[in-house]
Amino acid sequence: MEPVITRTLILLVLVTISTAAPLIIGNPDGGTSPAAPDRCGGVEFDAIAPNEKGNTLFFKGDHVWNGFTGPAQLSSLHFKELSGPINAAFRMHNTENPNDHDHIYLFQDDKVYSYFNQTLEEGYPKQIQEDFPGVPTHLDAAVECPKGECMADSVLFFKGQDVHVYDIATKAVKTKTWSHLPSCTSAFRWLEHYYCFHGQNFTRFHPVSGEVTGAYPKDARHYFMNCPNFGHGGDRKPLKCSNIKLNAATTDDGGRTYFFAGPIYIRVDTHRDGFHAFPITRAWKEANDGVDAVFSYDSKMYLIKGDQVYIYKADAHFTLIEGYPKTVKEELGIEGTVDAAFVCPTENIAHIIQGKIMRDVDLTATPRVISRDFPLPLSDIDAGLCGDDGIRLFKGSQFYYYESPRILAMGRIAPVASDITSALMGCED
Repeated sequence: MEPVITRTLILLVLVTISTAAPLIIGNPDGGTSPAAPDRCGGVEFDAIAPNEKGNTLFFKGDHVWNGFTGPAQLSSLHFKELSGPINAAFRMHNTENPNDHDHIYLFQDDKVYSYFNQTLEEGYPKQIQEDFPGVPTHLDAAVECPKGECMADSVLFFKGQDVHVYDIATKAVKTKTWSHLPSCTSAFRWLEHYYCFHGQNFTRFHPVSGEVTGAYPKDARHYFMNCPNFGHGGDRKPLKCSNIKLNAATTDDGGRTYFFAGPIYIRVDTHRDGFHAFPITRAWKEANDGVDAVFSYDSKMYLIKGDQVYIYKADAHFTLIEGYPKTVKEELGIEGTVDAAFVCPTENIAHIIQGKIMRDVDLTATPRVISRDFPLPLSDIDAGLCGDDGIRLFKGSQFYYYESPRILAMGRIAPVASDITSALMGCED
């Protein structure tokens, strides 16, 4: 299955890869003041954090921007009890405590405020030490760090060159000194990557080691906001749903869902924080020419391209397993071009689609060989995705739904195709 990229998809790639900005974001409504700052003029933010709805809030003085586009508003329109600038903010990640999870915490001098749906929680504001013992006052920045990206669900609190790592469950604090990192005036976690903002620039860092990899700092106006003459303006539009053509799709064991198209991939499980397109090489650097099929199994992701299969360990970031790539024949017992592949949750069978045939491969067997073949009432399938709610086989801008692999294998008449919609991929209907 050769990758096909429409002209509109190329535009999507140019917009989203060069800017790394969300594709669907709304403008805030009114509420500006004559003294409202202009972030496109170059702003050092006081704090950055997503709210419970996934809208990213940028704080400066007594103003806040709600999202990546639009003018500043008075902070008091969103947080009526708040007066004056804040020092730091983060969105709590604590799935063990639903009463606290997704609350946004705002830090001001020696006090902390906890909000949910713009409503101040009872008992707040509190002294920082009351809620976060061992964490200093007058912070510079803060950012959440979920387990898997940090050793445990944590919050990184920045003050000068020191980083105070707060364990949410145990309330223990470990302090590190990252003198190599600029002094962060705000910090932001976005799609499992971490950014230290300083001046109008940002530097990406590793949340455990503080390591900086790549050419930094970079100007935030090119990436985290829509500014004229900086990366892109606000006149680009998302990809039309009717122009979508996928190459592969999968959901890994961590619940992360990916669509692959040509040289890019789109994370769709993070739709609350916006739909985002990136080059495939950003996550799987060896897959520099797109993919033909992808499936996930046993905390690993299998990327198939031509007669080669690349297997990656699927943690917070993907690592190619030593000894790969191998041939598809050697790894799966399959010969010929693979059009699509999927594995359903809790199953050990890779369903490999080649033309009008679905071949089942038992992933627990050694060596792996084809166990069964099933004729399909469909051909030219681009991608397959199986979840708890059933199977979707994608063909062009449409998909065919089946309740289970058994019903797919027994079917002799293709079901009516459904159109890909904005709810599924964030495209424009």
